[in-house]
Amino acid sequence: MRKNYLIIYLLICFSFFSCTKDKVIDTISIEGRSILVNKQPFMIKGICYHPVSKGESSRSFSHLGQDLKLMKEAHINTIRVYQPIDDTSVLDRISNANMKIIIGFGYNQNGHYDILSGSYLEYIKKFKNHPAILMWELGNEYNYHPEWFDGDLKNWYKTMNTAASEIKKMDNSHPTTTAHGELPDAMALELSPNIDVWGMNVYRWDNPEKIFSEWETISDKPMYLSEAGADSYMTMDKPNYPKGVNEKAQADATKNILNSIFNNQNICSGVTLFAFVDELWKAGNNDQLDPGGWAPNSSGVPYDGTPNEEYWGILTIHRTPKKAYYILKNKYHSVSKNH
Repeated sequence: MRKNYLIIYLLICFSFFSCTKDKVIDTISIEGRSILVNKQPFMIKGICYHPVSKGESSRSFSHLGQDLKLMKEAHINTIRVYQPIDDTSVLDRISNANMKIIIGFGYNQNGHYDILSGSYLEYIKKFKNHPAILMWELGNEYNYHPEWFDGDLKNWYKTMNTAASEIKKMDNSHPTTTAHGELPDAMALELSPNIDVWGMNVYRWDNPEKIFSEWETISDKPMYLSEAGADSYMTMDKPNYPKGVNEKAQADATKNILNSIFNNQNICSGVTLFAFVDELWKAGNNDQLDPGGWAPNSSGVPYDGTPNEEYWGILTIHRTPKKAYYILKNKYHSVSKNH
């Protein structure tokens, strides 16, 4: 009988220490131009992730197991999402795969964890101690939409800065960030001192190289590319890239973009490449791929200057890897060996 009690006691202890281990929170901090995880520079080898199943229009994590497996194989360490994940089991699975999440908050999401209602703070209060969290992101390319803020972008930057200040009062363990459309100007920087890390959605053909020196001259804060990449559809014939579905064009552009980013690690803390899986809900029939769905300020998309919004995945909707997936996998692996 005593032997059985001993076994039970040991099992309880093992369970306790296993759970405790699973809930260890990494220390996220900023030092100079670097994002640190447990006092070590953290290079974001990331992906933008908004999985919507074929025929649907809302996000679903029904393929999460398969997706995480493919992400792990590609050495992805960070996922950027455009709206909060309020399912603890999903966050747990991402954390257990040793990945971090950049949680994005929108301005007006009908009161669902948004900035306008202040409910984003409810989310932060609930999940600030979850080990998956890397950063809190405020807005996505809102500088392209002054009409949302009475025609004056100062209103957005002041709102964003106040939201970041409120986050810091509640959680000083995770940096604040934003996904700014292109390089922020002097007004944006002046009105937003509470943003710790500047994310930038950058589409400069297949070479974003110049933005790193431009950033270096205007700020000493960390930055990363919150979006960059190319789609796999050509709207016109170009040398080596015929019109129509063209995985080679996407792969070649992805290779050049990633090389540029990781050749500038003294300034840039990485990238969340856009995007993980094709998004059939953006341009037409949700059951099929449709060319179109143009995005604002995207004329720099390689190699036709035309962003076909449904073709940006490095995977098809059926989770078949495109050529760009293998480009990313090889590059992220080479970065992993050096960091």
